[in-house]
Amino acid sequence: MVLSSRSGWAFLALASVVLTLAQASTIRDVIAYRAGDGPQPTDISKLTAEIITNDGYPVEEHQVTTADGYILTMFRIPGGPGNPPREGKNVAFVQHGLLCSSADWVILGPGKALAYLLVDAGYDVWLGNARGNTNSRRHIFHDPDARNTDFWDFSWHEIGFFDLPAMIDYALQYTGQTSLQYAGHSQGTTSFFIMTSLRPEYNQRIRSMHALAPVAFMSNLRSPFVRAFAPFVDQIDWLMRMLGVNEFLPSSDMMTLGGQMLCRDEARFQEVCANVLFLIGGFNSPQLNRTMLPTILSHTPAGASVNQLVHYAQGYNSGRFRQFDFGLTLNLIRYGSIRPPDYPLQRVTAPVALHYGDNDWLAAVVDVRQLHNSIANSIGLFRVSDPDFNHLDFTWAIDADTLLYNRVISFMNRYN
Repeated sequence: MVLSSRSGWAFLALASVVLTLAQASTIRDVIAYRAGDGPQPTDISKLTAEIITNDGYPVEEHQVTTADGYILTMFRIPGGPGNPPREGKNVAFVQHGLLCSSADWVILGPGKALAYLLVDAGYDVWLGNARGNTNSRRHIFHDPDARNTDFWDFSWHEIGFFDLPAMIDYALQYTGQTSLQYAGHSQGTTSFFIMTSLRPEYNQRIRSMHALAPVAFMSNLRSPFVRAFAPFVDQIDWLMRMLGVNEFLPSSDMMTLGGQMLCRDEARFQEVCANVLFLIGGFNSPQLNRTMLPTILSHTPAGASVNQLVHYAQGYNSGRFRQFDFGLTLNLIRYGSIRPPDYPLQRVTAPVALHYGDNDWLAAVVDVRQLHNSIANSIGLFRVSDPDFNHLDFTWAIDADTLLYNRVISFMNRYN
């Protein structure tokens, strides 16, 4: 079935709304359980901290409040087996992508996952969580589950402007360091470029930045999901707002249970699960460990604001890396112009290494090259040698350690 009409995409948007509303009560049950105010829901997914502990690494949970009131959770892994915690270690901060969480960096397990490889290499590792995901659904006064709440009134602009600076400042102050290594995937790169272009003082706090599947310019992306809904983004945004739903694909036990039932080994629908991921980020069947699909789907999607999706669609439509487009009237009020301003990438002076894949359907090679030409201090463009390496392989690929992570750590070591 091909949906090409406005009514077809309105139906898809409505279906997303229904799914979100159906998950809302489950989300409340999970949050209540984690706060100690309710029974444990069935099949609740493990938190990042539980995964790390079960893998034999020490972990600390830290909260930081942003300047605009969001309460974010970070997980710190200060050491590991044979590499005990100690003062003075170099700090590595790792930030997840859209609809993801800190769990991305540990679910591959010891010897494979980026967080553990960094710890084993001697780093004091901090895993960030952006506002609105499973670990950061709190605000000093906004309720994320209330109808028409202002909690979800943000895009990845605010993540870059408020969240990253708050988390980086906290990690540096806590460890007594003055600068750190940064690695981010997808939205974790977008938000970094916002921080360092609009708050350029943070360039001095970055020893080197490793952009995994960097997303800034998006004109040439191939993902059918984004290309399909981008022309109707204004209507979808309007519909979601009219229905009072501003959260997109929250994490829930429903998704966890569905992953366990439909995507496990020997399940008839396992290949459907795999192909959904491939349609988002590109096909690379040999690098997807299908046995891990239930684990992946228990943590992803981890929740996001509708405006995060809308902002990316605006970037695809405009061909520019610029601030959120609120429409002519609000743009005039907020920006003093009818169009939102571009992010001043010339102000990004931290050393940046751009790691890309040929088969990335969300971070096209030509767009990554445009980004490379727009920043002042690029370490360089670094291609992953697997020609089929896709957008999601940067976090979940079977051979991500040998194809990518070892190189990232080697570069980090040079900049300490």
